[in-house]
Amino acid sequence: MARKWKRARLGILIAFLLLVIAGFWSQYHPQANLPRTPPIPLPVPEGRPQSHSTTFSLPEEQLSEKGKWIDGKTTGIDWTSVAVASGLAYGTESGRGKGDKSYDDSVALLTGAWGTDQTVEARVYSVNSSERVFEEVELRLRSSLSAHSSTGYEVLFRCLRTPKAYASIVRWDGPLGKFTYLAQKYGLQCGVGDGDVVKAVVVGNLITGYVNGVPVLSATDATFSNGNPGIGFWMQRPSGLRARLTSVKANNTDYGFTSLAAWD
Repeated sequence: MARKWKRARLGILIAFLLLVIAGFWSQYHPQANLPRTPPIPLPVPEGRPQSHSTTFSLPEEQLSEKGKWIDGKTTGIDWTSVAVASGLAYGTESGRGKGDKSYDDSVALLTGAWGTDQTVEARVYSVNSSERVFEEVELRLRSSLSAHSSTGYEVLFRCLRTPKAYASIVRWDGPLGKFTYLAQKYGLQCGVGDGDVVKAVVVGNLITGYVNGVPVLSATDATFSNGNPGIGFWMQRPSGLRARLTSVKANNTDYGFTSLAAWD
C-alpha cells in the first residue's frame, strides 16, 4: 500500500512539474500562444466612401500596413503600440502600471479622412482567459492621437465567458488616464471568446456595441463629431501576493484580433 502511495505522489509531482514548465514556456515564449489556423476575413459593404479590411498578415512591432495606421506609442507617446505576429494583432502594454500609467492601452488608428458615421468590427482571438486577469479588446470610433493626447470613443469587451465578463463604452478625453464611462454592462452576454466577432457603430450621437451581431449596450454622446476608427487592447495582470499565489500567467499574445473591417 505504501509503495502505491509513493507512486501516486510521484505521479502528482511529475504532473505538477510539467504544468509549471508549460507555464514558464508559455510566459517566456509567447509565440506558443499565437493562432494556428488561417484567419477568416471580414467583409466590407459595397459602395462605402472609406473602408479598410485586413487579416494582419504582415509581422510588425508597430502596426502600420505600409502607412495605413497611426501608432499609439510613436504619435501619442504615453500609450503603447499594437504589434502583429502570425496573423494576430495584439497589445504590448505591460499590464503592471499604477495610477494613470495603468491606462497605457495599446492603440492604433487608421489614417485618412473618415466620415462622421463609422463602423468597426473585428474577430477575437482568446486563449487561457481567467477571471484573475483583465484582458480587453477595444474598437475605436471618431478617435485622434497626438502627443500626450488621445480622444474619441471606445467600445470594449472583456475576453472572458463567465458572469464576470463586461462591455463598456468609454469616451477618451485627452491626457493619459482621463476618460469617461458612458455605458457599462456585466454578464455572459457581454464577454467574448475565441472566434467571436465584436462590432462598434456610431451614427449621429448614438454609439452601439455588438457581439456576434447582437447589440449588447449603447450610449449617446455629442462630444466628438469626427475622427478615425481603430483598435486597442488593455491588460491588468495579477500583482503582489495575489500574483505569487496564482499559477495564472498573462501574456499579451493570449488575446487580440485576427481580422478587421472598418467603413464609414
